[in-house]
Amino acid sequence: MLRGKLLLGAAALAAALATGGVSTGPAEAADISCRTAKLIVPWGAGGGTDVIFRVFVEAVNKQGAEPQLQVVNIGGQGGNKGAKEAVKAKADGCTLFAIHQSAITSYLNGRVDFTWDAFEPVAMLTRTPAIFGANPDVPYSNIKELVEEAKKKPGEIVAGGTLGSTSHFVFLLLEDAAGIKFKHVSYDGTRQRMTALLAKNIELGEINLASAKKYITTGELKALGITTPDRNSEIGDVMTLKEQGYDMVYGTDRGIMLPKDTPQEIIDHYGALFQKAATDPEVVAQMNAKGTEVVYYGPAEYTAYFEETFTNWKRIAKEVGLYKGE
Repeated sequence: MLRGKLLLGAAALAAALATGGVSTGPAEAADISCRTAKLIVPWGAGGGTDVIFRVFVEAVNKQGAEPQLQVVNIGGQGGNKGAKEAVKAKADGCTLFAIHQSAITSYLNGRVDFTWDAFEPVAMLTRTPAIFGANPDVPYSNIKELVEEAKKKPGEIVAGGTLGSTSHFVFLLLEDAAGIKFKHVSYDGTRQRMTALLAKNIELGEINLASAKKYITTGELKALGITTPDRNSEIGDVMTLKEQGYDMVYGTDRGIMLPKDTPQEIIDHYGALFQKAATDPEVVAQMNAKGTEVVYYGPAEYTAYFEETFTNWKRIAKEVGLYKGE
């Protein structure tokens, strides 16, 4: 999978600013008629994704951006209600769309008839790595041991996730990488999945550092592996999947889109603003505190990322009988 053009911790941030690799001046003016542009976040206010985008919007606005940005939450239908509003918005720079891989999974499972290429990619901003979590009673303690067990019991080990969503797809990716099969059980959302995992009603579930660190520390959950290129210092004893023999780098990747056919100067205008926000030390610190990395792709890199991810996930969806797209 493609890696970030900028993966910004403190050292990377300092280097980027010192070498002039990131613009620190104001974004060039673009012909945008509104005084305030709305960023549609297709999930409810106060959730993890909403909070992340609000941090970036604040960083953009304090640059003196014209127009200023305002978050508008349009939750419901697993992100699809907001996506349906965004896809029909005018291509005038007054509506932006907050996105992650649900734009792919919702199309693949037939919930909407459009996907990422119905928009213009502007910038990828963050990656929240996945941790393969397990209840403490399972007989395996890492991915290698899980794979060995799954090969003995194909289709028997229970993995919880919202079927057709990113929490389901992360296990499909592991199945594809390791040549194994799980039994997939659906839960409505992250909270329900975490509750089932803690109650030992399921064996496996995707978890993240921000919500699960305390349970990992107390032994209420096992962390079998993390999908980062390198180990995370917060849980330094948890091996990456790459260390365990599987070249799988994955996360919930959040970014910004504009409506299809938005003029290039408007794409570049917002791209420059979000690129500068991605180097803001306060933004980087807040993301790190949430177990999230700042990973910046510009428009071309973000387009290539989506092309690669969509092609791979479509193949997997077809192989497991999930694909219902056109």
